[in-house]
This record gives sequence, C-alpha cells and structure tokens, in this order.
Amino acid sequence: MTTENIYILGIESSCDDTAASIIHNGRLLSNVVASQEIHAEYGGIVPELASRAHQQNIVPVVHQALEKAGIGKEQLNAIAFTSGPGLLGSLLVGSSFAKSLAYGLDIPLIAVNHMQAHILAHFIDEKGFEKPPFPFLAMTISGGHTQIVRVDDYFKMEVIGETIDDAVGEAFDKSGKILGLSYPAGPEIDKLAALGDPKAFKFTKPKVDGLNFSFSGLKTAILYFIQKKINENPDFIKENINDICASIQYTIIGILMDKLKLAEKQTGIKHIAIGGGVSANSGIRSALKTGEQKFGWSTYIPKFEFTTDNAAMIAIVGYLKYLEKDFDEFDVSASARLKI
Repeated sequence: MTTENIYILGIESSCDDTAASIIHNGRLLSNVVASQEIHAEYGGIVPELASRAHQQNIVPVVHQALEKAGIGKEQLNAIAFTSGPGLLGSLLVGSSFAKSLAYGLDIPLIAVNHMQAHILAHFIDEKGFEKPPFPFLAMTISGGHTQIVRVDDYFKMEVIGETIDDAVGEAFDKSGKILGLSYPAGPEIDKLAALGDPKAFKFTKPKVDGLNFSFSGLKTAILYFIQKKINENPDFIKENINDICASIQYTIIGILMDKLKLAEKQTGIKHIAIGGGVSANSGIRSALKTGEQKFGWSTYIPKFEFTTDNAAMIAIVGYLKYLEKDFDEFDVSASARLKI
C-alpha cells in the first residue's frame, strides 16, 4: 500500500486487558497483553479495580511492545488508542497515556472504535490468513457485544443486527455461573461441550424479528431448567455437566447461525467474517466451516490472538487511518457507549 516506513503504536484498555502493539506497514511486530486475574474471584469485571490495574500496567506494557518490535519510541509515526466503547475509567487510562506520549513525541493521535477494530483485525498482514473482500458481513461476538455488520469499505460500516439485551459472551458466562463454573465460563463450556451430546437437552430459541438477537430469555430458561432438575436430583449438574454444556452451546450457536443465514439471504453477501472474544469458540468456528459447504459461504476467521481484546487490532486501524491522514485533535474524548 505504501513504500514509506510507517510504525504505529496501538494501545487497548477498553475493559480488563492492558495491551500495546507495534504495526509496521500493516505487519505485526509485537502484541503484548497484560491480563487482570483479580476479577475472577468476583465473577465479573470490577471497573474500579480494572482502571487501577491499567495505571500500573500501561507503562511496562508499552515499553515491552517497543522492545519486542526492536524500535525506539522516536521511530513511531502515530499513536492509536481505543476511544470506546468500554469501561470509561479503563478507556481514560489508555487515552490519557496515548495523548501524553503523542504530544511529547509531536506525532499524530488516532482514536479507534473498538468494535471497528475487531472487524479490521482481519487486515493485519498475517501469513496463512486471507483478508475478506468488500463487501462482507462481520459478526462481532464478545462479552459485551453481539452484532452483524455490513462492511463496504474500511470505514464504511453499518450495523444491520444487534442484541436487544444481553451479549452472547454474557449468555455463556451467566450460564457458567448457574453451573458453578469459573469466570470467564465461555472457554470452559466450549471444552466440556466437546465431550457431551448437543441434543441431550432442548432449550427454546428466542423469537426476535429481523436480524436482532436476544439472550436474556435463554439465560432465564437455563436457570429454571437447572433449578427444576436439581430439585429432582441434587447431583444433576455433576452427572450431566458435559451434556448440559453441549446443549447450551448448541442452542447459542444455532441462534447466531440462524441470524447469519438470514443476513446473507437479505444482503446477498456470501463473505462472512467473525471477530471478538467469543469467535475463539470451537463450535462457532466449526459451524462457520459447515456454512461454507452448505451455503457456499467464504468464511474468514482471525488468528486466535486477534479474537480477544488486543492492541494489534487497534494498531492496524491506526495504520489504515494514517494512510488516509485521518488524525484526531488532542481534545478527543473517550466514550463508553461509542457506536460503529
């Protein structure tokens, strides 16, 4: 795309991971993430603890990203940071640091939409990973978001479907909590589901018009189902954990795939890309591959390290915006509820 040597530092601090990454001309040089283990004992993210941990982690994480990339901060062309959506306290740590460093180095500042970044992570130059052609449909699935987005260009995106209540990641985590699994429960449910029968127990899919999603009713149905079964047999969860997880995962994946099929039918677009933490789920990846054979889709699944919150996706958006000279003023503010 360019013969110029462009180094972008990406900073991600939207939730509980402090991350920094260096992208050079679209290619990844480093991608450092400091996770916060403290939230596991609370069964969810504690915003105040998250922002404090970001303050402790951000300097060493950025230092490590520069060191791993083998460059000095003076070689940076711009600094990209997550401006939202996310936890406001966490976002402010990242944005304040990015502004200070960009100002000190006298280089451009680039604000990045976290949800756009999950989609544009597909455009990191990574061997063995194909980039989706425009237009394509992107399904972003995480602990806080569930969306289907029509993508016509890097920065021409339209949300055509989204959750009206809980996100899909929340449905996994709350189901895990009901079953007594540790937080976050999504990876554990995925692991146990592989050992169980997905049709052992039937859960009704919520009826939602159009391309929107709902997971609140399913979560309640799972709670009532488990309570009823425990009343009949106190060891029900222990004796059936694999089948329960397989059935829950099968139902959730069915909801996602039904909406994707409808989106493809309505738009005529057969290029399907996924992003967000829940896209690491093996059942969802398998269902997409089945869609290739069954519906003639071309599917694009990102490298595992680009699915969860990471700074490489922020840096690639920064790089694409840098090429357009799309920079931000230093009074740009973080927004907890930023939309695509």
